[in-house]
This record gives sequence, structure tokens and C-alpha cells, in this order.
Amino acid sequence: MSKDFKFKAYGGKLKNLIVSDKKTQILLQKKALSLPRVNLNPRQLCDLELLLNGGFSPLDGFMDEKDYKSVVSKMKLANGMLWPIPIVFDVSQSENYKIGEEIVLCDEYGKPLAILSVSSIYKPDKQKEAKFVYGTSDEYHFGVNYLINEVGNYYIGGKVQGISPIERYDFNKYRITPSQLQTWFKKNKWKKIIGFQTRNPIHKAHHAMIKKAAKDYGAKVLIHPTVGVTKDGDIDYITRVRSYIKFHRKYAKNFARLSLLPLAMRMAGPREAVLHAIIRKNYGCTHFIVGRDHAGPGKDSKGIPYYAPYDAQNLALQQEKEIGIKIVPFSEMVYVENEKKYLPQEALKKGHTIKNISGTEFRKRLLNNEQIPEWFSFPEVIEELKKGAPKQKKDGLTIFFTGLPSAGKSTIATMLYFKLLEIQDKKVTFLDGDIVRQNLSKGLSFSKEDRDINITRIGFVANEITKHGGIAVCAAVAPYKAAREKNRRLIKKNGIYIEIFVSTPLATCQKRDIKGLYKKGKMGLAKAVTGIDDPYEAPENPEIKIDTSKLRPAACVNTIIKYLTSKGFMYSLPPLKSELRASTTFLK
Repeated sequence: MSKDFKFKAYGGKLKNLIVSDKKTQILLQKKALSLPRVNLNPRQLCDLELLLNGGFSPLDGFMDEKDYKSVVSKMKLANGMLWPIPIVFDVSQSENYKIGEEIVLCDEYGKPLAILSVSSIYKPDKQKEAKFVYGTSDEYHFGVNYLINEVGNYYIGGKVQGISPIERYDFNKYRITPSQLQTWFKKNKWKKIIGFQTRNPIHKAHHAMIKKAAKDYGAKVLIHPTVGVTKDGDIDYITRVRSYIKFHRKYAKNFARLSLLPLAMRMAGPREAVLHAIIRKNYGCTHFIVGRDHAGPGKDSKGIPYYAPYDAQNLALQQEKEIGIKIVPFSEMVYVENEKKYLPQEALKKGHTIKNISGTEFRKRLLNNEQIPEWFSFPEVIEELKKGAPKQKKDGLTIFFTGLPSAGKSTIATMLYFKLLEIQDKKVTFLDGDIVRQNLSKGLSFSKEDRDINITRIGFVANEITKHGGIAVCAAVAPYKAAREKNRRLIKKNGIYIEIFVSTPLATCQKRDIKGLYKKGKMGLAKAVTGIDDPYEAPENPEIKIDTSKLRPAACVNTIIKYLTSKGFMYSLPPLKSELRASTTFLK
């Protein structure tokens, strides 16, 4: 390497937004004590980390309205520089913020990380953003679903000053910033570096790809897996990183460096491939591999891919000159039995016998502890993936009862709770709405906002139970669709979610009026009574719908047990001598 060789970030200069001067840091920390604070969610935290460490250079903060609109429509910042995906700070409401003010951005525990100087507050056109950035408004698409249902309705733009680096407590040896990597490359005289992006385990096909790339370009390789937010259903990053470390030590140490990237993936296909290339430019790479269906979310509800196999590759190739990085295109690598090795698809010849295992088949074998062919992966990688397999089963369960007051929710839920204790071995927790209000949600009113908070809290606890393989039986009026759907989305990431709509008619519920709520509502002694002066938004597609005016509670529970059995959540047991006669128990 020549002495004057310098790594050049995208835009010319790597932007490290963390204040380095100690006196200034102390002043900012004192200033932060009197400013409004926001705890960031996992995606926002990833975005902030890449802003602070320069991974998102030349950005110096979250995008204002001009940059946002230009990026969405033209794939360029307002100044004309290429940038494919909006990097924005979203909030649910805008009333608490004003242009010219400052906000302290904190981690999930409330530790101040940075100060955002508000220069722009705006309401995005999410439908347009979806169509332009993701190429679709279909909410079955992972990124679009998150945008429409999880991202706040307002964006705040402004420059960011970092108070302190974001602390991570795992794999710190491999959490390397752009400036640290560039320094290491210089010290070790690496002049040509090929970046390799993945959110999946590295198998033999990937190994063949990066070795071929290194040989073809006379370069070294930066193995740069994403460990931020990825797609639902992906193998957890802890398990993946353990497998990466084993792989790197034994099979790639002589030509590759392993580093972890705290990126929240959008699964935006072509546009995301361009973003990945820009990020790798900032991390010191001179080349970047873009393979088949790079950053794709998979198929839609009809089984049709959202993007053509090489859409991402083609867009990245069009932009490589402007980014200043050489795109290394790869087709799919396939195992040729005749040759006993992996070859690019275009190198196949007549008479070649190809072997393949689908992702679905691989996951099935992994979860069932079945043999994985030697030609497919490395024993060290499979060992780590099998250790992490129990976390992938997602065999916890939330059963959420919703319906009008006095519909029969608590009665059926209580009976189901005890029946589940009787017929299966998983731990079962009962979260009744009234009991939750006396403890977890004590002090909340019956306003819409407080009701949503109550349901969200139930969902949080149920999610933790489900995440750890237990069963949460929940019963609450939960009158508003948005709060219920928020819980569904949260819990389905970690296990099974079953909504049971107890659809007992209002007239029957008012006649029962076990707690006297309806009488109090009609007399004006209670306000916001669901069914009197507050609406109940009935579920549109519950997994189970039962009417206690037509079925006795025991029959309702049997209906639920039969449903669980039919969906494969239970397996047969000898008949039980009980009123409910359930001959099943939980398998997963």
C-alpha cells in the first residue's frame, strides 16, 4: 500500500457525530437534564448508531422534510447526492415538539445518547413512501407493514450531536466502527476490501462466493453481517454471530475480517442494496457483493416475489460510480455433485447434477434435529445453529379473549386456564383485565388513551410469557381495534397469537350486567361504558368466535380446545375423565 493511500467516505469525509471534546460533552450532559426526552425503539437506536459513528455519512442527523421528499421521489438528498432510503425520526404525535427546540434521544433505559436540534416537523405520505421506496403498498411486505403500522405518523428532522457512544454488551470485540475498521485496514495494508452483507447463517455456498470474489479481484473480504432489526422469522442474531465466529476462525481467517453492523434492515430490495453499498463505502470497502434477491422480503401472499431476482443488483450497478464502490455481482451459487463443489449458476454445463435444500427444508431439519448434508454447510456452523434452534421454535402461545362487558370472557378464560393446567405441561398465566387494572394498570382511567395503555401493558406481559415458551390466557374488553392489532403484531414475532371474540349480543350482556356497569352507565353514574356511551370495535378476523348466549361455557372451552388441536398446537392423550373431556395436550 502506498503511504499516501487514504480511505474516502461517501461524500468525501466520514461524519463522526459524537462530540469528542470532554468539556463540550459535560456541557451537553448538563444541558440534557432540562430537555424533553424520548426513549428510542430498536430501529431508531440502530439508525442513531449509524448516524453517530459515520456509517450513514454524509448525513449529520435525521432528515428534514426537503431531504425526505427528495429521497422518496428521486432517490437523492435535496443537495442532489444519491441516497436511497429515508433515515427519519418518527413520533406518534407532534404537539409536544416545536421547531427550534431540542430533544434528548435516549436508549431504552433512559440513558442520554444524543441531542436532536429540531429543524423540521412534518407528516409523511406513507403510501407514497411505500410505493416509491419499497415498490409496493402491500402490507404483507415486511417493510411496508412496519412503515404503515409501527412507524409514527410524524417525522422530526434535525442535526444530531452525540453525547456518548451507544453501549452494547455483547460481542464487543466484533462491534467495530467505520473509523476503527479503516485504521485496521491501513495498519494491515489491506487496500482492496470486498464487503459481504448477510442476515443469514454462512453456509458453504456463501463461503464459495466470497472466496471466489477475493480471488477474482485480488482482495480481502469484510464479512459484515447485520445484527440490528431484521425480518420476522430470521434466526436470532446471538445464534448467528456465534456461528459467524466459528466459521471465521476456521474457514476465513486468512483472507477475511469479521465485523458486526448495527443496521435495521428495511427489506427494500433494490433501494436497500444501494444503501448497503454506501454504508460499506463508509466502512472502508472498495468493493461490495450484491447477490440474487439482495435484501428481498420474500414472496407476497400469492407466492409472487416482490422483486425480480436481479433488480437489486442492476440498480446497485447503475449507482456504483456515484457511490465510489465497485459492485461485485453474483448469481446463485449451486452445488454440483459431479464436481463436488459450488459453482455460479451461469457456469453450469450439460450433464451437471445439482443438489439443493430449500430454506424451509433446512429450517425443518434444524428444528427437528435432523441431519444436514455435509455439502450444504459446515459442522461448526450447524452445531451453533442447533444450539439456538429451541429459540426458533416460538412455541409460546397467547390466547386473547375480547368482547363486551358481561359477555362471558372471564368465565370461559378461567375455565380454559384450569383446563390447560390439567391437560398439558407448559406454564400457564392468566391475565384478567380487572386484576391487571388493580395492579399493573392501577390509576388508569377509562379514557380511550388509558384503555389503550392498559391493553398494551397486557400485551407486553403476554409477549414476555409467550417469548419464553409459556401460555398467556388474557381476558379484557379491549374495545379498540388498533390496540388489539398492536398486541397481535408484537406477540406474533415471538410465538402464536389466538384472538377469541366472545360475540355475545349487547342485549344479553345488559341483561346479565354482573358488575352493574350498564345500569350505572344508563343512570349517568359511570362514563365511557362500552356498549352505552363508548363504542366496541368488533374484531374482523378473529381466530375463534363464540357466543355464550348460544353455548354453555363448557362447550365454549371444548370449541377452543378442538381448534387448538386442529391447528397442531396439541397432540392426543388418553381421554380425560372430566366435564370437558379434552383428549389432547400441547406439543408446541
